[in-house]
Amino acid sequence: MNVAIGGVSAHLPPTLVADREIEERIARRSPGFTPRPGAIGKLSGIRTRHRAAAGELASDLAVAAAAKLLSEKGWGVEEVDLIVFASASQDLIEPATAHVVAAKLGASCPVFDVKNACNSFLNGMQVAEALIRGGQYRRILVCTGETGSRVVRWSVADRAQFVDSLAGYTLSDAGAAMLLEASAGPGIFHRDFSADSSRWNVSSIPGHGGANSRDPVADGFMRGEGRTLMESVMRGVRPQLDAALARTGLSRDDFAVFCVHQVGLPHLRVFLEGSGVPEDKLVVTIADHGNVASCSLPLQLSLALESGRCGPGDKVAFIGLAGGISIGVLFAELPS
Repeated sequence: MNVAIGGVSAHLPPTLVADREIEERIARRSPGFTPRPGAIGKLSGIRTRHRAAAGELASDLAVAAAAKLLSEKGWGVEEVDLIVFASASQDLIEPATAHVVAAKLGASCPVFDVKNACNSFLNGMQVAEALIRGGQYRRILVCTGETGSRVVRWSVADRAQFVDSLAGYTLSDAGAAMLLEASAGPGIFHRDFSADSSRWNVSSIPGHGGANSRDPVADGFMRGEGRTLMESVMRGVRPQLDAALARTGLSRDDFAVFCVHQVGLPHLRVFLEGSGVPEDKLVVTIADHGNVASCSLPLQLSLALESGRCGPGDKVAFIGLAGGISIGVLFAELPS
């Protein structure tokens, strides 16, 4: 028995925010500091980001994507055996946001959350595949909703704090969903995950826990050393990808597309230079859609399918890069 990707869908809130609007908001909220015009675009390569509506939660974005996917498949939610909410964002500390998603969808199946920064969705796929292969479930809905715009620091004291907060200015809101199901045909055929947890503090959102949770300056805001994070990740990507290709007897040319987590165009260029992945195999979403965190990989696959860049019988690669630090490589063949 294999585990096939039965469908994928993404939801992008229609409201778009450009660099200029972000820079103006920072200037209004930051006495004594004004970003240099065009600085965010130059540093990130992002033109626009999506913004959830006021009061719209991570669960709402996940539900929008999941409902769209189920409708496209012609299935009712009762045909799903398990719901996994796999996201960096969440509605509540307790209970699991998966319960909120299930209630909004009208589902009565078991649920739980998977959380691992921007690799949450890829780890959700990993867990779902293992549960299906183990015979516990036959069809699992993995979904995510990201509301990264809620962890952006708008008031900064100086340039140093602006740079430390830059990762937040790349963040975008989105939802995504994927159905994984037992199949006698092709499906996921390789998966490999690694972590360098000694670098957990390179990128973080302090608060709602023990570490730094009483620092009102730091709490709840995205912070990070983008260059250090990318350098740390890239040291492990090439060896892990090369090993995955060697184990499967495949080359980069055997894949229709590579879905790679994207945080900024400069980082993506570094990835291309270091990974050996051909540029024409990428689905570039970062410039127009921003850093959608764990939605990045399913969004790219959804867009690639819609545009005809991949289809039945094609092999697709997922490469997850996340703070923590963690790397994930997963290969799948799309069902015919």
